[in-house]
Amino acid sequence: MIPTVRGASEGELLWQPGPELISASTMSRFRDQVQTWHGVQLPEYETLWEWSTTELEQFWSSLRRFFDAFSPVGTKSILGEDTMPGAEWFSGAVVNYAKRALEGIRDDQEVLVCVREDGLTRRLSGEQLRAEVAAFAAYLRASGVGPGERVAAYLPNAHEAVVGLLGSAAVGAIWSSCSPDFGERAVLDRFQQIAPAVLVAADGYVYAGKTFDRREVVARLRAGLPSLRRVVEVAYLYGDQTPSRGAQTWNQVMASPGQLEFEPLPFAHPLWIVYSSGTTGLPKPIVHSQGGILLEHLKALGLHADIGPSSRFFWFTTTGWMMWNYLVSGLLLGASVILYDGSPAWPSPDRLWSLIEAERITHFGTSAGHIAASMKSDLHPATSMDLSTLRFVGSTGSPLSPEGFRWVYDRVKPGVWLSSLSGGTDLCTAFLLGSPWLPVRAGVIQCRALGARVEAFDAAGQPVVDEVGELVITKPMPSMPIGFWGDGDGSRYRASYFGTFPGVWRHGDWIKIRPDGGAVIYGRSDSTINRHGVRMGTAEIYRAVEEMSEVLDSLVVDLPRSDGDTFMPLFVVVAPGRELDKVLEAAIRRRVREQVSPRHVPDLIVAVAEIPKTLSGKKLEIPVKRILQGEAPEHTVSLEAVQNPMALEPFVKLAREMTAPGRDDPRLASVPR
Repeated sequence: MIPTVRGASEGELLWQPGPELISASTMSRFRDQVQTWHGVQLPEYETLWEWSTTELEQFWSSLRRFFDAFSPVGTKSILGEDTMPGAEWFSGAVVNYAKRALEGIRDDQEVLVCVREDGLTRRLSGEQLRAEVAAFAAYLRASGVGPGERVAAYLPNAHEAVVGLLGSAAVGAIWSSCSPDFGERAVLDRFQQIAPAVLVAADGYVYAGKTFDRREVVARLRAGLPSLRRVVEVAYLYGDQTPSRGAQTWNQVMASPGQLEFEPLPFAHPLWIVYSSGTTGLPKPIVHSQGGILLEHLKALGLHADIGPSSRFFWFTTTGWMMWNYLVSGLLLGASVILYDGSPAWPSPDRLWSLIEAERITHFGTSAGHIAASMKSDLHPATSMDLSTLRFVGSTGSPLSPEGFRWVYDRVKPGVWLSSLSGGTDLCTAFLLGSPWLPVRAGVIQCRALGARVEAFDAAGQPVVDEVGELVITKPMPSMPIGFWGDGDGSRYRASYFGTFPGVWRHGDWIKIRPDGGAVIYGRSDSTINRHGVRMGTAEIYRAVEEMSEVLDSLVVDLPRSDGDTFMPLFVVVAPGRELDKVLEAAIRRRVREQVSPRHVPDLIVAVAEIPKTLSGKKLEIPVKRILQGEAPEHTVSLEAVQNPMALEPFVKLAREMTAPGRDDPRLASVPR
């Protein structure tokens, strides 16, 4: 039973920034400089946003200048063409993300705090971080790894991952990471596409009081990546042992100091590769640029979250989610970055909230799912711990319900600034987020980001206000991907984002832009599944499940619940002569846990006779999701376009059962009412 929490209606006013916060904010200082530099008057957020999305060159060049992101020397143009795709930013400029991240921190500053769920903590000063980055960069150079080569990491959320990223960026290599709770198949599906030269891998990880040995998985990853020239083993669980054949330990690499040198790189040089969630096949390897991410994260963190040198910045994430990259970028603003590795609810449900007191966190980021779980656990952080340092609470991963907003103000801190975010791996940022100038309203994201021309499009491709439409971006941004790795002619990239509305980025979310400039997200318009901060595509689950001889076909959907959590049923067609008994259910769950992710183990498994598909053979994931949310089949899909219309009947029946009073079907015991 969920404890009683005061309700809140969408749009209800919960918080107003005081004049002192507004005037002292970095956003105000930036606006004042812009008005001086360009002779404009930008008194309100909406006027500042309008200017930033119409005067693109003035905005992004002002941002570079304000944050001293890189030298303007050599820059030939700020924006070559105002087109998508194909916009070229800061042609001729020379940048290095690692240089900018490390030059703003003091030697004696505690810049990195790494906390494991069992309490093991590692603290690095600015001097120590620079020394380790220099050692790793020197190792890469000595190994012949230079600009454009890939460094892959299979690491927990620990300091070795931060050092690896910055060391790779320093030499111009391209970083790419997966969390060690990803299954072998999920990792190879990603790394095989990018042919890494180096693999940095941990021997295991911890979660919910248990240790997970990944040494055999790492051995299979090495066998499955023939491009590898170097392997570095991180002793995360078992101590610094003798390295495997052909590998070195992390401590061996760190034992050889190096000079901190930074490769001068073009603005568009690749920084890292992150991955889409494999909804329609292999995960897309998305390449982001050094300069684009540098500017974007300075803006999103420095202006929209007001992070600076006095901030202690935390976000609950893993190395397999773009929020980890976002978190590390706190170093760009001179902030201290706090990492946490493990379960958010072990040994008690308030584990993450307790970090605020222990580490004097000023900026605390989590997910809507974690806030929903905190509500269910009837937590009272405001009265059970010291949250006096807390200024900002961020929430992302899925839409935060109005009740979740209310809970933060009732149970965490009445005067805190709550910023719900929405964005994505595709741009590695949030383009709907907060502003220290604006009020917080229940269920509403405060604003569209500066420089991000976010609109809601109807089916005809026309912008609408106060109506639900497709989330699109109609002007280029520097952090839009360079492209997909291996997509030589760019066709896969164009089809992914620009196939629906030519020249306009379609993101795949339902959005309502309110008349006051706030926004409400209503979930994905495609079939990406984000479970507790780990994004996976349905195709990855299908590959794992359908390789089992007992399963002929499958379909999975993720249903939002009113409490902010989600419910994920898996539908399977079992082989002739088999039935979906407890043994097979357990085998399916184990398969998903090991091959895909523990977060994506289904909440319910249901046997059906066949999976509904289009005439071209595509599974009807979104129509099934909408049917299970109560819509009539004829309103979700054209039945003439369905290969087997009768296959929809079990889902219609299940939708009725899910809403029927007094449900007694044991399969539905955990389905939300």
